Amino acid sequence: MTNMIPIIVLVITSNLISLLFFSQLSTATNTITRYQSLNDGNTLVSNDGTFELGFFRPGSSTNRYVGLWYKNIPNRRIVWVANRDNPIKGNNSNSTMLVISKEGNLVLLTNNNQTLVWSTNITTQLLSNTSSHVAQLLDNGNFVIKDNNNSDQQSKNFLWQGFDFPCDTLLPEMKLGWDLKTNFNRQLTSWKNWDDPSSGDLTWGIVLSSNPETVVKKGTIEIYRSGPWNGVDFSGYPILTITPIFEKKFVNNSNEVYYKYSIVSKSTISIIYLNQTILRRERITWIPKENTWRVYDSVPRDDCDDYNPCGPYGNCVHNVTPICRCLDGFEPKSWESWNSFNWTQGCVRKGKKTSSCGVNDGFGNFTGLKLPKTTHTWVDANMTLEDCKNKCLENCSCTAYSNLDVRGDGSGCSIWFGDLIGLKQVSAIPQDLYVRMDASNVDSNGDISGWHDKKSHTLAIAITIPLVIVLLLLLIVFYVHKRKTKQREMEDKLDNSILAKKEDEDGRYLEIPFFKLSTIIDATNDFSNDNKLGEGGFGPVYKGILAPERQVIAVKRLSGSSKQGTKEFKNEVILCAKLQHRNLVKVLGCCIQGKERMLIYEYMPNKSLDSFLFDSAQKKLLDWSTRFNIICGIARGLLYLHQDSRLRIIHRDLKPSNILLDSDMNPKISDFGLAKICGDEQVEGNTNKVVGTHGYMAPEYAIDGVFSIKSDVFSFGILLLEIVSGRKNKGISYPRNNDNLVGKAWRLWKEGNSKELVDDCFGESYILSEALRCIQVGLLCLQQHPSDRPNMVSVLAMLTNETNLTQPKEPGFIIKRVINEGESTLENVMSSSINEVTISLDAR
Repeated sequence: MTNMIPIIVLVITSNLISLLFFSQLSTATNTITRYQSLNDGNTLVSNDGTFELGFFRPGSSTNRYVGLWYKNIPNRRIVWVANRDNPIKGNNSNSTMLVISKEGNLVLLTNNNQTLVWSTNITTQLLSNTSSHVAQLLDNGNFVIKDNNNSDQQSKNFLWQGFDFPCDTLLPEMKLGWDLKTNFNRQLTSWKNWDDPSSGDLTWGIVLSSNPETVVKKGTIEIYRSGPWNGVDFSGYPILTITPIFEKKFVNNSNEVYYKYSIVSKSTISIIYLNQTILRRERITWIPKENTWRVYDSVPRDDCDDYNPCGPYGNCVHNVTPICRCLDGFEPKSWESWNSFNWTQGCVRKGKKTSSCGVNDGFGNFTGLKLPKTTHTWVDANMTLEDCKNKCLENCSCTAYSNLDVRGDGSGCSIWFGDLIGLKQVSAIPQDLYVRMDASNVDSNGDISGWHDKKSHTLAIAITIPLVIVLLLLLIVFYVHKRKTKQREMEDKLDNSILAKKEDEDGRYLEIPFFKLSTIIDATNDFSNDNKLGEGGFGPVYKGILAPERQVIAVKRLSGSSKQGTKEFKNEVILCAKLQHRNLVKVLGCCIQGKERMLIYEYMPNKSLDSFLFDSAQKKLLDWSTRFNIICGIARGLLYLHQDSRLRIIHRDLKPSNILLDSDMNPKISDFGLAKICGDEQVEGNTNKVVGTHGYMAPEYAIDGVFSIKSDVFSFGILLLEIVSGRKNKGISYPRNNDNLVGKAWRLWKEGNSKELVDDCFGESYILSEALRCIQVGLLCLQQHPSDRPNMVSVLAMLTNETNLTQPKEPGFIIKRVINEGESTLENVMSSSINEVTISLDAR
């Protein structure tokens, strides 16, 4: 803090006398005066009872902070922290107090020698008649210092206000943006993690330009931009966010630039905050009937919300494949890159590139776009759209123009210079963007292409469409024939040339390092049993050392007797070449020679999770903190597969033996041989062949062959209960009156004895609230009907946020009937397996 030493001296010297007269607040009040202190254990309550301010300790941390929360919401959610980067250390809470110093500052003191921890640090010239200064908690949650003799509640008369120093949460009436007179920036900054409110690296604020917009950054990297304000909302927001619940306000003048919102109904509680765990800015609303917070809106929403995915003049369209396409009148700058789904070079203008400025120029009219990045813009609030067009034509660097305000018939002028980046097709308030292009591609109204001869155009379409259909049919026949030929070649030969450039499911080519068989034989000492790490349904796994770098690897060798063959091997090669995430195992390459098929992975020194979890000696090495980190890491990996990767991927075989642990016990999801790639909009599928492992399959999948991302959620629920309990879920056949792990968890939950499920090896050295939360989340994941199960976004949020959870219903037990005496199989359903070898069965 600036000038901290002088403040400390002044506080210590002045307060040794004045503190003798301080009285501790003993009744509910909303103010602190010169001779009253707020001690640890007491709170301030706003006059209307909405907000409460006091001392708190987050999660498992031993540090204490002064924070703000909604008073009448259980499982309090901290929305503002005074000393977020200056925690109170130590356990002596009785000697901690918040007071108004003799100099008129609000200060946080601790220890008997009155150590200064934090101060409002109001500049001396703003302080006068400090004896009348009070700190007051207002009804909107703003904690302020003001002159008690001044009844005016306007912020301009506050000496200091907490709303000027937001943390990770934007409350109603709180400003996000700049005071241009003082160059002071109010932006949100995430917590470092769920139990550490200190400043993280995720921020949300306003980027200044002639036409400002809000931007979410991770460090210095932009991950989301809102588009500029258009008089009603930010141009990148879909229409669904414009509701009577909120009133949004954006101010942009010579004194300040800020955004804020207000709530129409006082009974509604809604806030915006930064979720560091999933790197999103979320709006959440309190639902009293459900006693929980519900996510109302979250950004980035999709791949097109990511920063500039399609390059200059590239328009990103969510829910289509490919997501990037050039604006009409433009073409890819590099066709080779564009066709290989590398869109970063973007698009360039069609037509003559060397004509004199304005001679061959026109403007194409595009509606429903998120407007381009506004770093290089010029605006005039009083100019008409026609004048705006002429202004753009006068400047060869002008590439587009639009109205500044869309209300009514539109008004004002916004002009862009240089490449247009960050375009996205959205269902937003209609706003026209006029993009400069060759005049041959547009008519006088800005319509794109084909306006010269309507009749010829219609005739051309009538002739072209049948020809295109015939050509497509021929291409499909040729493609299917080619794919079958490639598949036969891979099954018969599987030599180097096949996988060096192997097509994936989307027709793109994958590059993956190829290792010679002799290299792998040398690395594994000819697949010595001494180097064997284990064996699964795919085949054995060996440890190896690659010369000359001495890199340690794991080699998965397809067994000749394995029922998983070329298809599963190819599936894993394709997926592993695409997927990159810290909680997914990394594939270094493959080896194909003769009948040998091998995958080479990064080596995981701690092997798989089951080698620890179900071993009475080894499980003691997994303390509660490690297990909770493993749970969250697996959840992040699944979230990436289900949502954040370019394609929706369903693993279909999630179990402890497929969770590998690195040297720091970080989890890595492995074994993608049975994984299924789905389209962006495909949420479930059906198969005649059920693959997976007994004890981890969702009921609808095991019995009917219906799989979805919720099938993985079910498997995660089993895995979560196993990690918490250290017990293995049993197979399908159970003796009479003997629960499997799911049944036991549900029975203990109903009895209110869920603590008994927690692994005995912890003793008392674990966080009970976290363990119970994990059990409840696990049961929610195990609901009988897939629609009742949360998705992985909600699962991760429930695990990492102290919010109230919904009550689970009776979970799915895979099947409802156990084997009666004399029965040995479950006829017409499935056969039983009590081990963890991956299975493949026909669904009836």
